Amino acid sequence: MRKFTLLILAAFTGLTFIKASCSKKSSQVSSKTGAAYNAKRPGSLQVSNKIKPTPGPGLVHIEGGTFVMGGSNIDDIGFDYAAPKRRVTVATFYMDETEVANIDWLEYLNWIKEVPQDPRWYYEALPDTLVWRSPLAYNEPYVNNYLRHPAYQDYPVVGVTWEQAVAYCDWRTNIVNETKLRNNGILSDWKTYAAAKNGTLTKGGGAAGAAAKGNSAATVSTEPFDLDLYLNGQYNDKGKKAPKDLNPKSSTGTPAAGGKPSASEKNPARFARLEDGVFTPGRYRLPTEAEWEYAALALIGTANNNIVNNSKVYPWYGLGIRSPKKKTRGLIYANFKRGAGDNMGVAGYLNDAADITAPVRAYMPNDFGLYNMAGNVSEWVLDTYRKTSFDQVEDFSPFRGNEYENKEYDDAGKIQTIGKTNVPIKNPAKSGKKDPYSQHANKYPSDSKVSPSTPDPIPDDMPKLVETFTADQRGASDPQNLDLYGKITLVNDRAKVYKGGSWNDRAYWLNPGTRRFLDQGEASSEIGFRCAMSSVGDPQINPKETPQFKKPKSRVGFKK
Repeated sequence: MRKFTLLILAAFTGLTFIKASCSKKSSQVSSKTGAAYNAKRPGSLQVSNKIKPTPGPGLVHIEGGTFVMGGSNIDDIGFDYAAPKRRVTVATFYMDETEVANIDWLEYLNWIKEVPQDPRWYYEALPDTLVWRSPLAYNEPYVNNYLRHPAYQDYPVVGVTWEQAVAYCDWRTNIVNETKLRNNGILSDWKTYAAAKNGTLTKGGGAAGAAAKGNSAATVSTEPFDLDLYLNGQYNDKGKKAPKDLNPKSSTGTPAAGGKPSASEKNPARFARLEDGVFTPGRYRLPTEAEWEYAALALIGTANNNIVNNSKVYPWYGLGIRSPKKKTRGLIYANFKRGAGDNMGVAGYLNDAADITAPVRAYMPNDFGLYNMAGNVSEWVLDTYRKTSFDQVEDFSPFRGNEYENKEYDDAGKIQTIGKTNVPIKNPAKSGKKDPYSQHANKYPSDSKVSPSTPDPIPDDMPKLVETFTADQRGASDPQNLDLYGKITLVNDRAKVYKGGSWNDRAYWLNPGTRRFLDQGEASSEIGFRCAMSSVGDPQINPKETPQFKKPKSRVGFKK
């Protein structure tokens, strides 16, 4: 079996940060205009190094490829054609090494309580611990202890709905990016932020003043950080190492008589941009069903030169559920239910060492380095459930559940938010293409009604094509049937897929090709989740491990 090197980012303190190079003079020029990049003149493009930034803690880089979705599912025990086989391609992406644990969720709850201090958000983010209750079982200790007791802090969080999991992913995107920006000086540091939050920030003098180093309460934002608001210029906070604006027209103030302009007056700080490469390459989200199944199978461990040498039934190598190795012979590879009344084996030799869930790093990882991709808890994925959805999706990055939304802006171009949470308001998208300028002319005033891009306005008497657009496309090619809902089916647009089998499931559900669904507002003691993130740039993780054509030296941009 081939061996592969995996880069696993495991801690905030270990985050690699690539500083934008736009404040440095560069000799690189445009290959199309001959004009220099990063020059101190109007119109010069500020370009950063071409990099592949680190995504954040806890994620494993999964190299994409082709596989047969549903192909590992040998038996269709329900005879319902719920997992038809289809060859698809999954793009390279990142996925959490482990399931989201109780301690991770407690961090989320604690942030809500102390930063936005929003009681409704806190209440709605609480997992439903009553999922442990059963009329014919005594599980009351789990109701009170499972989420908060230290003994369970590294166990997977359960009782979380699909909707709560999506909200956690959005929050994680913001806190990871805020941490990167503060730790590297693009935003004011944590000490300055804390002083501003507590109302003790002063300019000069005292411990808080020393921490601020010139910042004042007016220049340090204490509202909950949101990446979209920051990118839109609505988060007023610039640290000591914020990128410099090289445009001469951006100079601030006039130096005192006889004095020289300071460095900050010559090149004032600006907000970081997406082009600077200082943010995570994508947003945290739930993995798609195709991504989850591909990552669980981890065919990379049995593939060589585009040939897969076996059909895997489970995330581990082999066709059985027990280890054949001499030192671990007979040990079970995952946490699941062997049979009626047998959740953990016989006292003195508990074969899976778990009665309910187990720690998120229990058992051996698969060939991608992912833990518990079978058993322990089933996991939410992003897709909306349809019985034959494998047949009715694209073959590249297949996904079922597109519900297009746009952020809500006011007339001044500011993103509208929900109360004091600073979470953007999103509405169903109204169009499948960019709006014409006339609909946004009040935000971008111009002296002319035409532009070089559209030199001639469309005559008013010309007939216009009427395009229909549906923002909610979850039922594409297979709409929900509400007439039969609750009678012979529970499938509608709120039905979300979950995968992987749990501590209370039989071995059949450990197969990555199996799939089930539950309403996005429902929760279970058997369902948790992990996050994913899209990758950017070259899909190859280790191109040097395979033959490559010699690449010519780039004449554009900057080195990797």
